[in-house]
Amino acid sequence: MHLLPRHFVFIGLFLLIGITMALDIDVDVKVSPYTKQMHAYIDSIPEGSTVIMSFDHEASSLPEIRPIALAMLRHAFSKNIKLIGVSLYPEGTLIGYRLMNNIGKEYNKTYGDDFVYLGFRPQYIAAILSMGESIEKTFPQDYLGYQYNAIPMLTSITNYDDINCVISIADGSLTTHWIEYGGQFDIKILGAVTAAMVTTYDPYLSSNQMTAMIGGLRGAAEYEKLFGMKGGGARGMLAQSAAHLYVIFLIVLGNIFYFRSRKKGAKN
Repeated sequence: MHLLPRHFVFIGLFLLIGITMALDIDVDVKVSPYTKQMHAYIDSIPEGSTVIMSFDHEASSLPEIRPIALAMLRHAFSKNIKLIGVSLYPEGTLIGYRLMNNIGKEYNKTYGDDFVYLGFRPQYIAAILSMGESIEKTFPQDYLGYQYNAIPMLTSITNYDDINCVISIADGSLTTHWIEYGGQFDIKILGAVTAAMVTTYDPYLSSNQMTAMIGGLRGAAEYEKLFGMKGGGARGMLAQSAAHLYVIFLIVLGNIFYFRSRKKGAKN
């Protein structure tokens, strides 16, 4: 197989990211006010309160979404907050269950007593509004097939009145629907979103329609720093920074070759 110059570029990027991700290097990030606000709110939730965590994202955004979700799950479980997992997007359903179940085991939490996963419901606007009336009618069974009224931690949960807040982990506009339709029931909405969506939700945060927000790999790295843990956010930031420097190096190198060839051509 004949390798072209672009193949070496991609191989170099692959090796650089692989090596960087494998290195255990502390990345010192300055924590933004957004992340401080999110961390402070989760910290202020009383022990034993119930929070809905909605996995509203596609599988393609997992490298950016997963570190955020893991940091928030660990923080919530460490505070003994009870979690109800749902998904308003089909692809996020299994991902959300696995993340919540794995971190629940890490903190010795019991399914049905400390956390539960209700799964996916189509027609997200109808699902959000329906949960405001009755969560049981919206999800008669959980993701594993258990009846709603047979799950211990749900016996006292009727609707949003019994929920502290909703955390929407999203890569698109579904958090907007939580704000616009869930907000009618006076439930606090928190957003854990991709970096590209941060500016979209800035107006909601400024108008207090959204209580707090965390965004992208940097947000995950900042949250990990506040929580005092090492995770995928910091490693991802390190790899991302290395990739950016690699691209800058290639641009400079390409320009050097270009001007040298141009100068050589002028002499000829």
